[in-house]
Amino acid sequence: MSLVFPPLYAIIDAALLKTSELSFAEMMAESGVELLQYRNKHATSRELFDASQSISAKLSRLARAGAYEPRFIVNDRADIALLVKAKGVHVGQQDLSVEDARTLVGRSGWVGVSTHSLAQLDAADETSADYIAFGPIFATTSKENPDPVVGLELLREARQRTRKPLVAIGGITLERAADTFRAGADSLAVLRDLIVSEDPAARARLFLREAARTRRKG
Repeated sequence: MSLVFPPLYAIIDAALLKTSELSFAEMMAESGVELLQYRNKHATSRELFDASQSISAKLSRLARAGAYEPRFIVNDRADIALLVKAKGVHVGQQDLSVEDARTLVGRSGWVGVSTHSLAQLDAADETSADYIAFGPIFATTSKENPDPVVGLELLREARQRTRKPLVAIGGITLERAADTFRAGADSLAVLRDLIVSEDPAARARLFLREAARTRRKG
């Protein structure tokens, strides 16, 4: 992937939101977030479709009004990503394979994959995945049954094993952002730190500022 990968990957999780999904998506777009994923592990297919379609349409309306339109990614469901004209899908180890998801979203859509060990990362590196998520880097409460923490040292090793964009996942906070970037992450997947903030848009801008500061220092 030749483009510079977005440094902040904001996750909308319906189970944790303090505001509506559409309001949160709008706040992220207005703050300059370039990559936005919708995740709802407990929704029916219909509910997931309706919510994803609403978010996708909202982002398109904002773009027509002159706002930046983040690349919208649907979690798990490549079929729904295709139906709502999302820009990609993110799959886990128990979901569709990367190549099966690719068949649905095509070459223009992004396919990302979560990995939780170096072996899984190595396997993902051999696929057509556009990016690889690796973690959890830190302990997380955003998943019901999280995988074991891999830590920053394993993130550094992961960085040496792939040239694909590497997204750090799990327990990412603003206070941990600089260390995580320095360990080799191209992007930070952030969920709870943004969602529980009193001002998610301002919090997102702080993440983006930290990314610019840390990256300049190499």
